[in-house]
Amino acid sequence: MSNRTRRVGLIVPSSNTTMETEIPELLRRHGEQYGTSVTFHSSRARLHTVDAESLARMVADSDRCAAELGDADVDVVAYACLVAVMAQGPGAHVEVEDRLRAVLAAGRSSTAPMTSSAGALVRTLTELGLRRVAVVAPYLPALTGLVVGYLEDAGISVADSVSLSVTDNCAVGRLDPAKLRDHVARLDTTGVDGIVLSACVQMPSLPAVQAVEDALGLPVVTAATATTREILLALGLEPQVRDAGAALSTAVRVVS
Repeated sequence: MSNRTRRVGLIVPSSNTTMETEIPELLRRHGEQYGTSVTFHSSRARLHTVDAESLARMVADSDRCAAELGDADVDVVAYACLVAVMAQGPGAHVEVEDRLRAVLAAGRSSTAPMTSSAGALVRTLTELGLRRVAVVAPYLPALTGLVVGYLEDAGISVADSVSLSVTDNCAVGRLDPAKLRDHVARLDTTGVDGIVLSACVQMPSLPAVQAVEDALGLPVVTAATATTREILLALGLEPQVRDAGAALSTAVRVVS
């Protein structure tokens, strides 16, 4: 494997404080195991309140963000706002990823792969064979319902969900991941294949992922671990990171 330093581009909401901590930590652990080296380069789209109008404006601003990251000649770009994409309707990640990929192709990063947290979560759950899940989300119930509908349209059944009803995005970033075990305890996990511990790239979850997976004996995936998995795959690197749950574990059988 080449030890060349890869450049990872992130498109994040302006109020996001989590993706630029959890993804770097996951890739730091990857570097400890595999000797990989990455740098991170972000472009921010304005978002304060997690509501439909604000999310739509953020999606519209993402072309500018992709063009800026392309100027840095990045090796991969991840659009890190799951609900902003899902709010655009079922399957929206396909159109959004294609559009932003075209923006990159027009600039210096002409061959850089593009992923999104929305697409990464759908694809990761599908690849791991997690067809029936329970979900923890920080949103108001209506937005959580939108996420549930998006997953179900993609063929992933949602048995139960918990909504924490936090609308301010900065406040979402201050939620205590230690309390996720209590939130999971409120879920009906009967017959589920796995848990989506954080259906939001802003809700901190990494410190709890492995503990919840070990306690429940069920695969645990988050928006951040699914996004990291796709970043690694796009870079041609092994999608395996210690203590990060099912999306980045060798212990889970990936189905075709």
